[in-house]
Amino acid sequence: MNKRMRFTAAAALAAAFAPLHAEESATTPPIKIEDGKPAETMPETPPDVAAVPEDAKKTDSGLAYKVLQEGKGDKKPSATDVVTVHYSGWTTDGKLFDSSVKRGEPTSFPLNQVIKGWTEGLQLMTVGEKRRFWIPADLAYGENPGGGRPGGMLVFDVELLDIKELPKVPEDVQKTASGVAYQEVTPATGEGKPGENDVVTFQFKGSTMDGNPVTDTSKQPTPPSVPLSKLPPAMKEIFADMSPGEKRKAWLPEQQLPGGYIVAELELISFKPAPPAPAVPEDVGAVPDDAEKTDSGLASKVLTPAPEGAEKPKATDTVKVDYTGWTTDGQMFDSSVTRGQAAQFPLNGVIKGWTEGVQLMGVGEKRRFWIPAELAYGENPGGGRPGGMLVFDIELHEIVK
Repeated sequence: MNKRMRFTAAAALAAAFAPLHAEESATTPPIKIEDGKPAETMPETPPDVAAVPEDAKKTDSGLAYKVLQEGKGDKKPSATDVVTVHYSGWTTDGKLFDSSVKRGEPTSFPLNQVIKGWTEGLQLMTVGEKRRFWIPADLAYGENPGGGRPGGMLVFDVELLDIKELPKVPEDVQKTASGVAYQEVTPATGEGKPGENDVVTFQFKGSTMDGNPVTDTSKQPTPPSVPLSKLPPAMKEIFADMSPGEKRKAWLPEQQLPGGYIVAELELISFKPAPPAPAVPEDVGAVPDDAEKTDSGLASKVLTPAPEGAEKPKATDTVKVDYTGWTTDGQMFDSSVTRGQAAQFPLNGVIKGWTEGVQLMGVGEKRRFWIPAELAYGENPGGGRPGGMLVFDIELHEIVK
């Protein structure tokens, strides 16, 4: 299955958004220069790194801190702002595990995309201020986080250099019943509004509050068609109130993005009743004895043969298919059939089982595949993707060169 083929706003955001690059700060502290390049500076290990000192202040969450250098002014960042900082972090045994000071370059990031202790602590600071934080494990990475991240209580020296306040949702907006903000851009040209059991075809162009593009469906070969019930709640609510041809600008809540929203340009192209879901195959639970197997472990059965002499795709081709996917307990997790729209994608941009399997097919053929976990998403992939062996019925309509 194409990793980009199923469209939901949540999936698109998670896949498309990349962290901001570090930005220049007008208040970057002096750095030693050697041969025209910043020299590494090793921060000194604080003498009180092992435990929270008695003179430290604590918040209700358990975050402890001391002010090392007073700031200027009274402006403090909000959780949705982008901040520029210099910092160094130690474990309680005095080991330095990360430092922008050592690298000789400050870093910038959205404040709502860091550990909880940072999100809370930086909102207490003003520009120019430097604090030492003792961040308990539950506000950091936990006790045993793995992945090379430090566990337990962490100690950070953080200097706030700059605050970039991102745009806010305009005040002159309309709101849905749940409070999703939107503005009408173009009136509808058609009639009716989609219902719970309809499939909506639409265009979606989204960006972060600071203007970084997230996704643009107009760059896809065809507009996405998705059952209204499968869309994220905010998008579902907006589209349920639109008619064909209508365009709206909406601010969809997304706390993991800078500014806390994705700015979406939405156009409802059409809607229609969702086709019925394909029946669950009787042999979905295990590979049947009469299935063919390749050396990789991919198993398949031809359901509808291709015409004699039908062309087969190469891994570098783009193909157009209809498909339905089930887990081995019979749960359907994705289907182009229920959307009423065939899917088109490059064959080398999908899971391994699809790349291998579709190359066995001729145009017009329909096959059932049993794809082992190692050729799909793995046993426990997370992120809403199905794990273990997956079963797909695939019909190859066309090879798009």
